[in-house]
Amino acid sequence: MAGGTFINAVSPDFGGAKMTAQVIITCIMAASGGLIFGYDIGVSGGVTTMEPFLEKFFPKVLRRMAAARPDRYCVYDSQALTSFTSSLYIAGLAASLVAGRITIAVGRRALMLSGGALFLAGAAINAGAVDLEMLIIGRILLGLGVGMANQATPIYLSETAPARWRGALTTGFQICLSVGVFAANLINYFTARAHRLWGWRLALGLAAGPAAVFLGGAAAISDSPTSLAARGRVEPARAALRRIRGPAADVDAELDDILSRVDDSNQRTSFGRLLERRYRPQLVMAVAIPFFQQMTGINVIAFYAPMLFQAVGFKGTSALLGSLILTAINLVSAFLSTFVVDRHGRRVLFIQGGIQMFLCQIGVACLLGATVGRDGGAELPRGGAVAVLLLMCVYAAGFGWSWGPLSWVVPGEIFPVEIRSTGQALAVAVNLAVSFAQAQAFLAMMCWMKYLVFVFYATWIAVMTLFVALLLPETKGVPLESMEALWRGHWFWKRFSVALGSTTEKVSGP
Repeated sequence: MAGGTFINAVSPDFGGAKMTAQVIITCIMAASGGLIFGYDIGVSGGVTTMEPFLEKFFPKVLRRMAAARPDRYCVYDSQALTSFTSSLYIAGLAASLVAGRITIAVGRRALMLSGGALFLAGAAINAGAVDLEMLIIGRILLGLGVGMANQATPIYLSETAPARWRGALTTGFQICLSVGVFAANLINYFTARAHRLWGWRLALGLAAGPAAVFLGGAAAISDSPTSLAARGRVEPARAALRRIRGPAADVDAELDDILSRVDDSNQRTSFGRLLERRYRPQLVMAVAIPFFQQMTGINVIAFYAPMLFQAVGFKGTSALLGSLILTAINLVSAFLSTFVVDRHGRRVLFIQGGIQMFLCQIGVACLLGATVGRDGGAELPRGGAVAVLLLMCVYAAGFGWSWGPLSWVVPGEIFPVEIRSTGQALAVAVNLAVSFAQAQAFLAMMCWMKYLVFVFYATWIAVMTLFVALLLPETKGVPLESMEALWRGHWFWKRFSVALGSTTEKVSGP
């Protein structure tokens, strides 16, 4: 936390202090929701570099690639092509805006099941697409599934995981997302080499695999105790707590605390309640953190990594291989995050990762400016291509252990129960809205700004790192029921939270 001391609630960790096999299994199953999101992020950029796919759906792009001396930054500048990628995110945005109310009515698990089923249907339609319209319909179904899964899964994880290990377990969503991205890039690489004509169909159709894993996981778990209690199902909530905390655990105190929170909230879930002064800190974080995560540029790099590598000089399947290496680094770093997020906290990872990404983006911009040039017509030398790949790998590592997982962890844990579903829905909506805007605009931005597009993202990374250093309190190890006390002790947010009551004591803060 920035400056001074903070107030930390004196609150027991209840039965959640014990790690059980059921906790781990439950969180792994729920986190597999990240698979479907990650697979789509990875697969879309790869198939759009496959010539048979471009020939069938985007022939103008293919003709531009064949030009004698193309502007490398502008080869893929096509609004139809970007619509293929971005249509998923506008559908996901629409789904996330209504998902907050739906999850209150039917529970987290039901929403995850619905999201998995929609994603499965979208994968089947995309694999069999015969025209652009059918392709877009499939993408819309994928987006509806992603929007539902992204809203329900992080909340489920935060409500199920013990406070002591909540950060590590909740990062499972980002790890599964990274696994999905890596698997998609691996499949893109081998299908592009294995069969020229239908490789893209196989790559798109195999999205059914992550959807099936997610559906199976959601079907095998019970709803979260908080969700069950909120719908008046007290005994099922007690049974769910016993399964999660272990048969020997005394869950009565934790259940009573959940019930008191639910009763106090009356489950009023309108977005208007988020505008109340007392929830101003949570509202700002629900908008700022997912916004800043997308403004790192990571998703557009993940969407378009193969195209980006081709644009700067990688040949043929080398672009797919470069993208595969990039996603492998991101996956490994996401795993590393689970070992440090609950030991060193959220803030230090946010800040360190931000500095690392900033330096890498500036390095890529300087390298491309000195080699490829402003007009994008020069050839990137082999050493320069390797240097770009190395810088992008270090950048991906910085994101993988900081803003990647933590942008799901923190919004999922900061909201009191009365606005938790609505707040998470807003966070997901912001994430998908900015993803849509980025996916739709990036190729045109790269054509217009050339290598300076990396300076653009570096600037945002600097801003968001400063934001965290000044305005984000440390949430490591704080029970969800005591999270509101953090805002009361923060040098800035305390002016909005003085009306909140909680048993507190001052301790030294970071």
